[in-house]
Amino acid sequence: MEIFKNIIDFIYYIFSDANFITFTLPNGFSIGIPLLAILLIPTGIYFTIKTKCLIVRFFPEMLRLTLEKKSSADKNSLSGLQALIVSTATRVGMGNLLGVVAAIAFGGAGSVFWMWVTALLGTSTAFIEATLAQLHKEKDPLYGGFRGGPAQYLHNLFAKPAGKKKSIIAILFAISALLCWGGISQVIGNSVASDFKSTFNIDPLYTSIALVIICAVIVLRKNTTVKVLDVVVPIMAVVYFFATIVFMIINFRAIPGVFHEIFAQAFGLKPAIGGTLGAIISMGAQRGLFSNEAGSGSAPCAAAAADIDNPVKGGLLQAFGVFIDTIVICTCTAMLVLIANPANTGDPAAMLNEAMNFHLGYAGEVFMSVILFLFCLSTLLGVLFYARSNVAYLFGDNWTSQTIYKVFALVMVFAGGLAATADTWHLADIGIALMTVFNLMALFPMAKEPLHLLKNYKKSK
Repeated sequence: MEIFKNIIDFIYYIFSDANFITFTLPNGFSIGIPLLAILLIPTGIYFTIKTKCLIVRFFPEMLRLTLEKKSSADKNSLSGLQALIVSTATRVGMGNLLGVVAAIAFGGAGSVFWMWVTALLGTSTAFIEATLAQLHKEKDPLYGGFRGGPAQYLHNLFAKPAGKKKSIIAILFAISALLCWGGISQVIGNSVASDFKSTFNIDPLYTSIALVIICAVIVLRKNTTVKVLDVVVPIMAVVYFFATIVFMIINFRAIPGVFHEIFAQAFGLKPAIGGTLGAIISMGAQRGLFSNEAGSGSAPCAAAAADIDNPVKGGLLQAFGVFIDTIVICTCTAMLVLIANPANTGDPAAMLNEAMNFHLGYAGEVFMSVILFLFCLSTLLGVLFYARSNVAYLFGDNWTSQTIYKVFALVMVFAGGLAATADTWHLADIGIALMTVFNLMALFPMAKEPLHLLKNYKKSK
C-alpha cells in the first residue's frame, strides 16, 4: 500500500503540483507552474489559432445547432443536443460549485481569471476531440445508438494501421478514465455528505446510503440515464444562473471590487513577488480543466453518441458546452463567493454555505444544498455514461463488466461520503491528468481532418 501511495503522490506531483517547474525571480522568490497547465494552455492556443478563434466565428452557429434534431429515427441514439446535455451534466457539476470555491480558497480570486483563459482556449481543443469522436464512432450493440471517444480514435491511430487488436495507449487511456471517474464518484459522495451535514446536520452515513440508492435506481436500468439528464440538467442550470443574476443585481455595488480583485491577483506584482502566482495559475487551470474537461478526453465519449449528419456539428456543440460551463456557470459561483467573501477555512462546502447564508440566510444554504445535490447527481450520471465505451474497449461488449463498473462507482460514492474532504480529490486529479496526456497523443497527429472539415463547413455556410 505504501508503494501504491508513493506512486500516486509522484504522479500528482508531476502533473498537478504548482512547483513542478519553477522560475526564479531576481529577488529570490520563485514562480511555480504545474505541468498540466504547460500542456493544456499551449494546446489551446495552438488550436485556437488553427481554428481562427472558433468560439467567436461560430458562436451563432453553435446556438442554432442546439435546435437541430437527430439524423435518424433510432430511439436509442442521441441528438446533438442530448449529447451536449450529457457532457454538460459532467461539466456543470460539483466542479462548478466546490471546484470553483476550492480554486478561490487555495489559489485566490486570480484563479478565476485562469479558469476563463483555459475555457476560452479550451473551446477549440474541445472541438477537435469531439469531431474526432464523431469521425471514429461505431455502433453500440448493448445500449443502442453510437459509442466512441479517445479510446476508439487512439486505437484507430496506433493499433488499426498495424493490424493489432488493441492499442496500449488506448488501454492506458481507458484505465485512466475509469480511475478518474471512480475518483469523481468519491468526490461526489464526499461533497453531498459534507454539505448535508453542514446544512441539515444529517449524518454522512445516512446521506451516503440515500445517495447510493437513488443513483443505483437510475444507472442500473438500461438507458434511463439520458432521460433523467434531459430533465435535470436544463432545469438546474437555468435556475442557478438566474438566481445568481438576482444576487448580483442586489449586490451590484460590490461587482467592480470583485473584478478588480480577480485581475489584481491574476496579474499583480504582489502575488508574483510573494511566490503565490504559481498556485493561482495552478488552481485556475486545474479546476478549470476539472470543470470544463477540454482536452481531457471525457466529453468526446458523449460527443460520439450523437446521431448527427456532420461531425463538425458535434464538435461545435461540445465547444459550446465548454463556454456554458466555465464562462457562465463557474463565473456565477465565483461571483457569489467573492461578493460574500466568506472566511477561508479550506473547506469548499462550508465556504459555499457561508456565502449563500450571506445572500439569503439559511434559505440560501438550503437552496445551494439542493443545487449541489442536483449538480453532483448529474455529474455521476454523466461519468457513468462516459464509462460505457471505455469499459467496452477493455472488456468487450457484455453486461457483466458494465454492471461491475457501475457498482464500483457506487461503492466509491459511499466511501467518499465517509472520507475526509482533503483525501478525495487526488484520484480524480491524477486520472484526469493521465487522460489528458494520452488524449493529446492523438489530437495533434489527427487534427488535420477536423480542421479540414471545419473549413469546408464554413464554406458551405
